[in-house]
Amino acid sequence: MIKKILVVILVHVAIISHAQEGTSSPYSFYGIGIPKFKGTVENRSMGGLSIHTDSIHLNLQNPASFGELGLTTYTVGTSYSKFDISNTTESSTGENASLDYLAIGIPAGKFGFGFGIVPLTSVGYELNNVSGTRELRYSGTGGLNKVFLAAGVKLNKHLSVGVDLNYNFGNIENKTILRRSGVQYDTREITNSDLSSFSLSFGLTYKTMITDRLELVASAVSRPSFDLTSNGSRELATVIIGNNGQEGVIDRREITIEDQEVDLPAEYKIGGGIGEPRKWFIGAEYVYVDSGKFTNLVSNQSNVVYENASKFKAGGYYIPRYNSLTGYFNRVTYRAGFRYEETGLNINNGSVDEFGISFGVGLPVGRLFSNTNLSFEYGQRGTTNFGLVKEEFFNVSLSLSLNDRWFKKLKFN
Repeated sequence: MIKKILVVILVHVAIISHAQEGTSSPYSFYGIGIPKFKGTVENRSMGGLSIHTDSIHLNLQNPASFGELGLTTYTVGTSYSKFDISNTTESSTGENASLDYLAIGIPAGKFGFGFGIVPLTSVGYELNNVSGTRELRYSGTGGLNKVFLAAGVKLNKHLSVGVDLNYNFGNIENKTILRRSGVQYDTREITNSDLSSFSLSFGLTYKTMITDRLELVASAVSRPSFDLTSNGSRELATVIIGNNGQEGVIDRREITIEDQEVDLPAEYKIGGGIGEPRKWFIGAEYVYVDSGKFTNLVSNQSNVVYENASKFKAGGYYIPRYNSLTGYFNRVTYRAGFRYEETGLNINNGSVDEFGISFGVGLPVGRLFSNTNLSFEYGQRGTTNFGLVKEEFFNVSLSLSLNDRWFKKLKFN
């Protein structure tokens, strides 16, 4: 039954994720949107840490983890975000929800395979710029997603390696409306960009027992840079905007624009940690993104510079007693972590940085080792200095991680 359900859901999610918005951040105006977290709720609960791997959970951030799977694992994650955006004079609040990922991992001896869909970036903004008798209204929707096929292999009891093959796709619509007092009609420009590319990422994990109880874990992931192709179209129109906000089109014309190649930067992760298997773990991770060469997809702003980005993450988990038969909460996984990110976006000579503090629980459900995972995160992005805005957000994420045996060895007497 789980196989049939998976096929139906995957088809529907592929359609829905092509159009969903997962942000209302004004910073999604730049580039191809705000980067989405690309891991599971389990990772997110630990500050985004991607080091830890085991045989019953998917780790979507490191393809080497698929080589360690012991059971067929299906996972789906969603999130809800409440945010407050402010500058030096005013503030506003809002909320949004999104489907974050859908994936499945299938073990086959020392090998493991997986596939799924994950949003990569999200665009969702509305901005106004009033200067004298002119008003410019900016809005945007869309984002970039990926469908991935991953394979991992456990070379020996210490080392696993893996590779992801990704097809990246999406659409971004940017709209600008120019209004002038004393002028009956307004001018509207809509630019649509259809995005597509292939990319690869490589990962490895290394584990070794340094004492009878303590295990040392190290991991590394590399994603080379790749070209993202943008097939664009642009429409210019004369419009009249009613009191209810409806846009009545007086005249429109299509403008041909050339296809673009956007060089998306390479990303490198390295991390390590220590713990007692099935009991506790603590680790840290550093991420470097070569984003200094990135340019905005639609237009270049003179006050915007892209710099190399970096991230630092730390977190861990604790399980009181994973095989307890009498105490349910002894089998609950308790997770916590924090992160700090230099996003690489620099506006008006001010860096847009981000941090988050998170915690969560993994609640056992059903048979085998299936679980429901719940994560809470508080964070900030940006600053009210340099004429920028500060975003405070609170995220609640929920996932299901379901285990099953698809392949069983048959024995004959």
